[in-house]
Parts: sequence; structure tokens; C-alpha cells
Amino acid sequence: MNTIFKPTRRRFGLAAGAALLACALGSGASFAQSTPELVAAANKEGKLVIYGVTDNEQANHLIRDFRTLYPAIQVEYSNMSTTELYNRFISESAAGASADVTWSSSMDLQVKLVNDGYAQPHKSAETARLPEWANWKNEAFGTTYEPIGIVYNKRLVPAADVPQSHADLIRLLTTQADKYRGKVTTYDPEKSGVGFMLVTQDKQVNGAGFNDLIKALGGVQAKVQGATGTMMERIASGENLIGYNLNAAYALTRAQKDPAIGIVLPKDYTLVLSRVMFIAKNARHPNAAKLWLDFVLSKRGQEVIASKADLYAIRPDVEGDTTASGLRKQLGDALRPVPIGTGLLTYLDQAKRLDFLRQWNAALKGR
Repeated sequence: MNTIFKPTRRRFGLAAGAALLACALGSGASFAQSTPELVAAANKEGKLVIYGVTDNEQANHLIRDFRTLYPAIQVEYSNMSTTELYNRFISESAAGASADVTWSSSMDLQVKLVNDGYAQPHKSAETARLPEWANWKNEAFGTTYEPIGIVYNKRLVPAADVPQSHADLIRLLTTQADKYRGKVTTYDPEKSGVGFMLVTQDKQVNGAGFNDLIKALGGVQAKVQGATGTMMERIASGENLIGYNLNAAYALTRAQKDPAIGIVLPKDYTLVLSRVMFIAKNARHPNAAKLWLDFVLSKRGQEVIASKADLYAIRPDVEGDTTASGLRKQLGDALRPVPIGTGLLTYLDQAKRLDFLRQWNAALKGR
């Protein structure tokens, strides 16, 4: 279900906005390096519509800080699932109306939209700070650096059982199948866009080991779910003991409140997804959209992402545990960020998608 965030609009003239901008510059604040002309044009538009999959609580940290800098711009944020976002954006675009910005962790679906001509380019001092793999054609931009890991119930899974790699997980589920039967959960790739992307990336990175992995998951009759929240609840309650391919950013947020939640980032390889953002080609508020994108990619925006939104910052000059630089210190070459580009379209080919799902269902569901 969609949820809408509509902050109360404060009416500021362009002069007030310019004064705020000058004040921030004078104080040395590290916010987006957007031009005064862009700020003025965005203030004149006065509105920004965003479709995203980031939870309201996390997105609102960014929205509130953005509006502190640009109070003349009203922000309307709609939160939905990855598949719903994709379908809604396409249907509304066909009708001549859509969001100004889409922001989704389903990297492949975002790339497909950009590849199909739904995005417009933007280039700025902030987009230039991204790693090369996170900027595709100056149209699709990675905004986060989120590791994908194994989540487990610390009260019910003995320390000796906690897998530290994919091979460890396969070994555990193979040698202790009776103990973990019905107690493992992962995404349902037929219902979750991000779940499908992650498991197909697994296949490409893990190679021959992928078949052993899904066979092991099938051997314990792993339960599949369409949403991260459902899996986290079941792991916390003990209904499930281990969750595979879960977003460590969400797990970390839960673990801060629930001591039962444990997280492992696999030492052999850890996939890293990035929430992809693009500006709609037919955006009604294109300047506000560009200003928002610059803010999210700015050092200030990235610090909000790391310190408040718990989504892991992608900019290399932002420090801390929940940042790309912090993860590199911890895992080094084991990190496997998923590049934004046409490689993500491979399994969106209908024939390849169906073939992959047949393989998945044969292993996990025996059909």
C-alpha cells in the first residue's frame, strides 16, 4: 500500500531561498554543489514528486534535511514495493503523468526503465563523485552501498553453526538438514523484484556453486517471502532461524532494537546493491528533481544516509561503519557491488527469466 509524505508547505520567495543558500555557503555547510540558477528554478517549481521503495521513516530523514535547505519545495513521497513502483511508473507515464524521480533497490528494473527511454540526463559536481560503476550514462545513479548478508537468530542458532561464507551455509544446510528444515527463509524471486535481481546476481558471481546453494535451500524446504519485513519478523520470533540474501542495512536497523538479530557479511563474497535513482524524462518538476538528486549525492546527504537513514553511504569521502569506505576496511576484495548498466538486463529477457525461475522452483519447490 502506498504511503504519502506531504510536509506542510512553507512559502518562501526566491530572495529568502537565495539568502538561505548564501548563509549555508558562508558557514561552510557541505550540501549539494548546485548552481544558484538551478536552486532558483527549483524554488519556482515549488514541488517534487518521488516514488521510492525506501521506508518512510528512513526516507523522511533525507526529506526533512532537504527541506531545511530548500523550504520552498514541497515534497510528495510515495513508498511502495519494487514491482509496484515499476508497473505504476510505466502506466502513469503512458497516461502522460508520472513521478519526477524514481528511487528503487531493484536495480535491474530501474536500468530497464532508463534503457527504454524514461529518464533524462543530469550532470553535476555531485554526480561526478560517484564510482564509475554507479553512474550509467548520467541518467541512472547509485545512491547507496548496501551489503547483502545472512541474518540469523542469535538466541537459537549456536555460534558454531553461524555460516561465514556461502560454502559454510551450503555445508550447514546439507549436514544439518533435519535441524534447519523449514527454518530458513529468503526472497521469493517471483514476487520480489529485488529478490529476483539478487539471486540472479548470485548465479553470475557464484558460478557452479549456485546450483549447490539452491539445492541446499531446497533440501531444507526454505520458506520464500515477498518482503524483507516479513522475513525479519519471522527470524526475530524464531519461526525461522536463518535468512539468506537479506539487506544488511535493514537488518542493522532491526538489530539495534532487537538483540536477537545477528548479521553476517559472507567472507567469500558479499553482494552490494545500490538504490538507483533517475529523473523522469517527462518530469513536471525537473529542476527540483535535479536539486534533490544533487542533495542525495552530496556529502551532507550521504552523511544523513549513513548516520540517520541506515542505508550505507556510497561516496568514498564519507567515513564510518555504514559507508562504502567502512565496508572496504572490513571486507576488502570480498565486496561485489552490482554495476549499473545493461548487464542487469540479462535475466529480464522473458525466456531467460522463465528458464531461471523453472530452475529455482525445481530446486526449492520440487516443481
